[in-house]
Amino acid sequence: MPGTSTAVVILNYNGANLLNRFLPSVIRHSPSAHIIVADNASTDESLELLRKSFPEVQVIALDKNYGYSGGYNRALAQTDAEYCVLLNSDVEVTAGWLEPLVNIMKQHPDIAAIQPKILAYQKPGYFEYAGAGGGFLDTLGYPFCRGRVFDFTEKDTGQYNDTREVGWASGACLMVRTSVYRSLGGLDEDFFAHMEEIDLCWRMIRSGRKVFYCGMATVYHVGAGTLAYGHPQKIYLNFRNNLRLLCYHLPLSELGWKLPLRLLLDWAAAMRFVFLGNTKGAASVCKAHFNFFSSLWQLWQKRTKLRRQYPFSTRLLYKGLIVWDYFVRKRLPVIP
Repeated sequence: MPGTSTAVVILNYNGANLLNRFLPSVIRHSPSAHIIVADNASTDESLELLRKSFPEVQVIALDKNYGYSGGYNRALAQTDAEYCVLLNSDVEVTAGWLEPLVNIMKQHPDIAAIQPKILAYQKPGYFEYAGAGGGFLDTLGYPFCRGRVFDFTEKDTGQYNDTREVGWASGACLMVRTSVYRSLGGLDEDFFAHMEEIDLCWRMIRSGRKVFYCGMATVYHVGAGTLAYGHPQKIYLNFRNNLRLLCYHLPLSELGWKLPLRLLLDWAAAMRFVFLGNTKGAASVCKAHFNFFSSLWQLWQKRTKLRRQYPFSTRLLYKGLIVWDYFVRKRLPVIP
């Protein structure tokens, strides 16, 4: 793609129905971008659909399912675009969505990643779970967004029509500076799926760069296109990967007390799953903890390597506890 400044890269796995439904909006509203579909060895009719109905789209057919992280790493290795948008296959983009993101990246070379406003496709007036108005982590590492805390989503009234620095940007629609993405090693494939974009953004911040949100661009996300929100595998990956985030990125002075507290809160979440009759969800939490501790030596080696490369940074952590704010004080976190 000589001379192409922006590539929109969609990762697909058995999502022919989603491609047929949402790819036309990407083609229609991204005239200046090169569009790529990276296929994680789908067994449905995805490749045939792309060949027949979308010949203008470049297809990268991978030999197996590498997950979100591995799939995107292999796809971005095959593009020379200055900026790449990692776009979920269940996202509908809108007219003019791409230009504000590109313009901000061009004007601010210290910005390594940016996301647009992400609204719910099935509830258009409300923010969507995965990304909403830009992501943050609380002091114990719980991820949340402006416009979404746990399962609660706010109505979009223009309250997040700003452009600002955030703690992490959503992998549902994530524009990255390709050179930075590669210099940091891309997405961590040990995550496989879920929270790998948070890990990448934290590494970007530790390397002295910034992560931004742009409320002037809007997309609509269906969400849970691969795994439903309550699926045991999603629960397992979220709990496991969140513990990995803390292990990799918190300084030892904070990790020493925050990790035990998080483990206790995880067990409280497991008990809540049992109380709600979701024994598979509780088992997923136990499985996540077992994997975390059985992999602790490898995780610590990776933490040590990161510490040698980049200083720790917790400047964008929300100082409060969203569990306390939301469930006890009954209020939403206020981000300065």
